[in-house]
Amino acid sequence: MTQMVLIVSGLSVAVVLLILGTFARMLRKVGPNQALIRYGLGGTRIVQGGAGLVVPLLHQAQELSLELMSFDVAPQQDLYTIQGVAVNVEAVAQLKIKSDPDSIRTSAEQFLTKDARSREGLIRLVMEGHLRGIIGQLTVEQIVKQPEMVAERMRANVAEDVAKMGLEVVSFTLKEVKDKNQYIENMGRPDIARIKRDADIATVEAERDTAIRQATTMREAAVARAQADQERVQAETQSQAKQAEAQKDLAVKRAMFEAESKKQQAQADKAYEIQSNVMQQQVVAEAVNVERVRKEGEIRVQEAEIARREKELAATVLKQAEAERQKIQTLAEAERQRLALEATGRADAQKIEGTAAADVIRLKGTAEAEIIKAKGQSEAGAMQLKAGAFHEYNQAAILDKLLASFPEVVRAIAEPLSKVDKITVVSTGSGSDSAGVHRITGDIAQMVAQVPALFEALTGKKVSELMDRVRPMAPTGGDEIVVEPAAGGAAKKKA
Repeated sequence: MTQMVLIVSGLSVAVVLLILGTFARMLRKVGPNQALIRYGLGGTRIVQGGAGLVVPLLHQAQELSLELMSFDVAPQQDLYTIQGVAVNVEAVAQLKIKSDPDSIRTSAEQFLTKDARSREGLIRLVMEGHLRGIIGQLTVEQIVKQPEMVAERMRANVAEDVAKMGLEVVSFTLKEVKDKNQYIENMGRPDIARIKRDADIATVEAERDTAIRQATTMREAAVARAQADQERVQAETQSQAKQAEAQKDLAVKRAMFEAESKKQQAQADKAYEIQSNVMQQQVVAEAVNVERVRKEGEIRVQEAEIARREKELAATVLKQAEAERQKIQTLAEAERQRLALEATGRADAQKIEGTAAADVIRLKGTAEAEIIKAKGQSEAGAMQLKAGAFHEYNQAAILDKLLASFPEVVRAIAEPLSKVDKITVVSTGSGSDSAGVHRITGDIAQMVAQVPALFEALTGKKVSELMDRVRPMAPTGGDEIVVEPAAGGAAKKKA
């Protein structure tokens, strides 16, 4: 039973598939640019851009193209115009079957069994006949100059005949118009001659106008040039007058400026001199004060050193002599031992020689230290003697220190001048006292000459009295110290 049902089901499916395949083969489809013409049982049916069922043995169907047809319309024979001029005309025509069912039915009745070439041949004959009639009613000038009018007449005259074929004219355009007698070529010669004549006349008139304008322009340019020259001369005269006046004002202002500059420079120089004198006095006073403090400190140190050395000398002189004796004995013993050891064996001699060399080096270093110590004691003794001399001749020591520090004082006075980057000297020409650079060096000399007076003011002792006291104490032999008063109170030291 089940097998029977399966067989029945398979047969049903096969029948359905067979029916569908048969229906698909009978269904004909066309696009929007085609029309399906079905004829047979039920009459003629037109299907445009759709599908139709064509049953074998009952119907037949053919497709008709609805696309645009474009072809040339060029009659082989010459066409004569209303003037009797033979012309050869070439045009392009575009037609198509109308989209309504009646036009499609009419076109199907006339062109369904014909191919595209036969169809275009029939349509071309109709178009050439109408073109010949239209050309015969027009002149060559109208055909050449008004092609749109010719195309419009062509479409109007052909519309009725092609409508009988189910067609419509989409466009008609003249492509070329020619003649064998050169009528069209000569037709434009009068216009060309007229245009050339007008051009020649216009050229001559333009040249004439150009010459007139050139003459007028040259005359105006000459007048403008003359006026410009006059204005230039006037401007130059005014400019020279203004330049002379400006130079005069400049000379006056320059003289005033120079006078004012000299006045301010003189005031600045005077202020500089005053300030320089004040600063130099301050520098000298400070230098003398510093030197006085330093000398007092040195005197106190020397006094303390003298007291200490007095106590040390008694204890160190004997010790130094003993040390010298021991040093000599040690060196002699070392030399004796070195000579004795050299007589022994080579190996022991080398060992003893090394020990002796180390002892010699040690003793030599000790001797050098003793020598340095003795030298220092000698220098201390010299300083003690000098301190005693200063104590004995304190006035001479003061004068000696004063003369020794005198160059340092002079250097301190001149040091501010060495830091000046630039000095501008303005000479007024009033005499030798204001002679610029000589005035600066003269001022420094005057400040140096004031140093002895400043020393007397700070210490209360006169340099002349010190020199008088020192002169009797001068040594009779050797170098002689002569102190002479210089101009302005300064002192000089001679050997």
